[in-house]
Amino acid sequence: MAKNLEISFLLDFYGDVLTEKQQEVMQQYYNEDLSLAEIADNFGITRQGVRDAIKRGEGILLELEEKVGFVKRYRAVQQGIAQLECLTKEIALCNHQSTSTNSQIDAAAKQMLEIIANISE
Repeated sequence: MAKNLEISFLLDFYGDVLTEKQQEVMQQYYNEDLSLAEIADNFGITRQGVRDAIKRGEGILLELEEKVGFVKRYRAVQQGIAQLECLTKEIALCNHQSTSTNSQIDAAAKQMLEIIANISE
């Protein structure tokens, strides 16, 4: 079973909808990189039981993302913020390279970058 970073990301967003045991099994598998055998020992169950719990959890997370789409929207917002940051830096650079620097543009660009930094935290 190939470990999937996408599932780890979905687990961060939607993990609370899983049972406590499913959460812990998936955390150990995806985030702590434990093997099925190690997780089975931790829970006193079979490797097949661990695999089944992971598959059920994956199914729940994938279905929830398909219906709700928080991760997709989060990534789109992050990409948009990165693009806005680049554009703002370009505006500031063009303003500084201009023969007549506009202090209002400079102040606005600086303020925009501060807002972007606050949003990205």
